[in-house]
Amino acid sequence: MGTRAVSIKDVADLAQVAVGTVSNVLNNPNRVADRTRERVLNAISELGFVRNDAARQLRAGLSRTIGLIVLDVSNPFFSSLARAAEEAAAEIGSTVVLGDSGSDRAREARYIDVFEEQRVKGMLISPVGDISDRMETLRNHGVSVVLVDRVDPGRKISSVSVDDVAGGYIAVKHLLDSGRRRIAFIGASTEIQQVADRLEGALKAVAEHAGAELEVIEASAMTVLAGRSAGETVAARAEDRRPDGVFCANDLLAIGVMQAVLMVRGLHIPDELALIGYDDIDFAQSAVVPLTTIRKPTELMARTAVDVLVGEIDGGDGESRRVVFQPELVERESTATVRNGA
Repeated sequence: MGTRAVSIKDVADLAQVAVGTVSNVLNNPNRVADRTRERVLNAISELGFVRNDAARQLRAGLSRTIGLIVLDVSNPFFSSLARAAEEAAAEIGSTVVLGDSGSDRAREARYIDVFEEQRVKGMLISPVGDISDRMETLRNHGVSVVLVDRVDPGRKISSVSVDDVAGGYIAVKHLLDSGRRRIAFIGASTEIQQVADRLEGALKAVAEHAGAELEVIEASAMTVLAGRSAGETVAARAEDRRPDGVFCANDLLAIGVMQAVLMVRGLHIPDELALIGYDDIDFAQSAVVPLTTIRKPTELMARTAVDVLVGEIDGGDGESRRVVFQPELVERESTATVRNGA
């Protein structure tokens, strides 16, 4: 046979049956006599035949595949989200194909195109910005879509998210309640809705405390290296110009800030600078100074998103669903009360 892929006709020829009989063995084995079925299965084993399930599904207009597009798979939050989605999909006989947009709109659009061309069962998307129009087009083409970690402003697309405004509020209120008054918010561009929402909550908390102030420092990305760069800038300031509390838009940024503050400038956390992150990734608890953070129910979000998507694929009631989970403060050593008072 050389390097040519073994075809269903090759199996039929070896088993001395019709191609349709092989097809029945693969798809409707009860329709085939025991001896004939055994002969076909032996031929399949001998030739090493592997059915082209993807092609079969495309011809039928069906698929068991779910497309998942995240902002940054190197972020432990999104990798945990993807793993939980894969587990939930496997339980219903589906698989997840992952796309990493890298927070790039063009790259995100390419993944959406590819998944649509592959006739995926549905898509779970954590988008860079507002893609409501594109989502509506997908739905009109018969592709079910659920937003993850985002909501659709127009409420036309189902979503599973966390109340990030509440999360930002909880984070900064915690800093204020522990005596901090000069607060810095470090996050990437507010074009990322999660960043914008967390900042909105932070501003709300500061507005409720007389004498408190909030400085916004834009990081180049939502990574440890970007956090370290921002942290070096903050730590290099004179004491009277330096924030005494820092809220980072995710844990990776906070870990980078911690590295800069401790190793580069030798400041003390939390006495000289209290620090809080967001997401509660695994590294948060095991950081040099265990990191206070805002926890999101990652696994529950992923499983709920798969459930909502499957409901839409199965027809549902035609109404979009909006599931919003509440975030939770996880207090650790990085925001302990100032030893000598505020």
